[in-house]
Amino acid sequence: MELKKKRILIAGGYGLVGGNVARLIRKRYQDVELILAGRTPQHGEQLARELGNAKTAYLDLKAGFNAEQYGAINLVIAATEDRSNILQEAAILNGFACITITEMAEDISPVVCRSLYKAFPAPIVLASHWQAGIITLIAKQISTKFSEITRVETAGLYDERDPVGPMVAEQVKKFVGNALLRSQGEWKFVDAKENARDIHLYNGTQATGYPMGTLDVPSLAAITGSPNVRFDFATGVSIGTHKGISASHDLYIDMEGVLTTGENSKLRTIVSDPKGYGHLTAVSIFLITEKILGLGDHPGIPAGGLYLPETILLSDEITTRIEEFGIDVIIQAL
Repeated sequence: MELKKKRILIAGGYGLVGGNVARLIRKRYQDVELILAGRTPQHGEQLARELGNAKTAYLDLKAGFNAEQYGAINLVIAATEDRSNILQEAAILNGFACITITEMAEDISPVVCRSLYKAFPAPIVLASHWQAGIITLIAKQISTKFSEITRVETAGLYDERDPVGPMVAEQVKKFVGNALLRSQGEWKFVDAKENARDIHLYNGTQATGYPMGTLDVPSLAAITGSPNVRFDFATGVSIGTHKGISASHDLYIDMEGVLTTGENSKLRTIVSDPKGYGHLTAVSIFLITEKILGLGDHPGIPAGGLYLPETILLSDEITTRIEEFGIDVIIQAL
């Protein structure tokens, strides 16, 4: 039975990403009840008071997840590591929706296989793309300018002046390892350190990018049909820092091929969030949440199942939507 008033549990709800998600939800939807869950709920009490219609709860995924402990809920947002898929499994068994953001490409096979054997009663969203799907959604929008796409190179630029939470800080240490990419039509797992590339930044400087197996790679290959697709993680000076203001988190999307006008071209799209990494990730999660629950004027998803951000959100309106949150989108011909 659908709850009349929406209740959302955010695992890691008072962390950097989870806190940003909670604030975005509360700013637009005062009637949604929020449960900020984590191992030290006392750390989230001030945020809960600030938000209103919110409370904290203890959650230690190493001890499992007892859904009855939290009462009826519509959606769980996993803004924390969940290597054992505890929250996904609970969502499937108990019939509530779930958004996850931390799996790499090789981590999703358990839930994909499970989806082939069991009908999911509510949406399970794999949003473990960089920034929970912003790159893929923007790239999908830009791809409509092309009749044929031969190369898609994307990157996330991390500025060390951009504060990140402990989850992201720990992830950064692990980012440079084995990576999935597509090269000349072949899928390859490669050593990231041996497959670096130079990325020329907006401010005229250069950064070294190392490939990662985020879900952007298989998603963009499926969307564009390009034989060459990769996502790279790079550290460097962001647009915000270069301008002398706060560090921004910048996304680079380079797409090459034949335009619908018949010309060979290479287009670059830069997405820059002056509020940084945590805010940009939270915006994408917020937009997915709106769609899943049908908040405001947004029609909800009537059926359960396995989804990606780009199969839930309309890419043709993504630029307009993210600009509402103060995020800049710059398109250049290279």
